[in-house]
Amino acid sequence: MKPLSRNAVIGYPAGIITGVTYGLNPLFAMPLIHDGAAIESILFFRYGFAVLLLGIFLMTRRQSFRLSWRQAGVLLTLGLLYTASSTFLFAAYNYVASGLATTLVFLYPVLVAVIMVFLRVVPSWPVWLSIAVTFAGVLIMTWSDGPQPVNPLGVMLALASALVYALFIVIINRSKVIKPIPNTLLTFYALCVGAFIFFIKIVMSGTDVTAGIDGAWSWMNLVGLALLPTIVSTATLAVATRNIGATKASVLGVFEPVTAILVGTLVFGEPLTANIVAGIALAVTAVMFMIASTKR
Repeated sequence: MKPLSRNAVIGYPAGIITGVTYGLNPLFAMPLIHDGAAIESILFFRYGFAVLLLGIFLMTRRQSFRLSWRQAGVLLTLGLLYTASSTFLFAAYNYVASGLATTLVFLYPVLVAVIMVFLRVVPSWPVWLSIAVTFAGVLIMTWSDGPQPVNPLGVMLALASALVYALFIVIINRSKVIKPIPNTLLTFYALCVGAFIFFIKIVMSGTDVTAGIDGAWSWMNLVGLALLPTIVSTATLAVATRNIGATKASVLGVFEPVTAILVGTLVFGEPLTANIVAGIALAVTAVMFMIASTKR
């Protein structure tokens, strides 16, 4: 068995970190939503704090913020897609369980693979098999023994989040215009777009920006959203897609629903059933098979 390439050694761990940190969204977001905070306010502070922290980091590194007009256009598009994905996902939390919403968003690996086919980049059979098996594992994780009503609007919102997230991944992987841009700077500008959009939405709607955000615990949740599911997740996603490709990076997103389910069990007291254990084992096995079978 040949050793993994340098790209694989960098890309696969980055993809796993992306999945785990993005799966922490419900951990920080659900308490804020339950306290009555508006989605626009949550996402504005999430992106705003992330821009502030990342901007300070870039300045200490003496990173140049200069862009060409073409690069600015692509980054604007990425920012709009990432903002839309967050908006749809957080809106879905109001209509379906957070674990189910996260599971539905995990459809994005299939969407990435389909989009890549249209771009004449056909994944190998191990990748297709991993997509099928990991998604089957996710379905098993959320398999209920009894009937559970599902709001169609929540399902549509989660699927919309998956679609725009898939487009975000493909553009990062395929765009030659932004290839010279460091991952941290790419993340910074994508988040700047999001912060600006939500600021405008708050101003136009007249929303009380701090409604439902009261006390140190609420602000800590907002900082947590800014650090883990935003800065870390977006930066490692860029690293993963550039090193192992968009499709493989998206398959590693299986760690999103796994993390969300574990958070639900350990933090929110949701039961850890045999279906969940079996689904996690199946999904992780499929990912390990993909890593072993498809070296870059």
